[in-house]
Amino acid sequence: MIAALTGGQAGDNPMLATLVKALAEGGYDQDFRLLADKAYSHPSTRIFLRGRKIKHTIPEKSDQIARRKAKGSKGGRPPGFDSETYKQRNTIERSFSRVKQWPGLATRYDTHAVTVLGGFTLALATPTHRA
Repeated sequence: MIAALTGGQAGDNPMLATLVKALAEGGYDQDFRLLADKAYSHPSTRIFLRGRKIKHTIPEKSDQIARRKAKGSKGGRPPGFDSETYKQRNTIERSFSRVKQWPGLATRYDTHAVTVLGGFTLALATPTHRA
């Protein structure tokens, strides 16, 4: 498992490149499909993933669609998107929701990053009866 902790106000997208590079350096297989929400729809993210030959399923933001269409034929073609594959993303979201409900993390009394990351790791490794 590779995890990174950021400030609560920080977005997820800026950490994507760091985590993908950590996976590669850790010897993890790079042959996977990234399922991400619209927050990851930025063109620089798509360029980074294409450069690493990482398959991805990311929906386009409505303003990006409108901007591309406004350019007409110069706007290019829309990125590929498989809605059936995207439906699998809810499994990941439910897993994170379960972890965030773990009492050690849900109370948020601890402000030290090392203990929060430790609690997150422990919550992921601990079996639970909740789905």
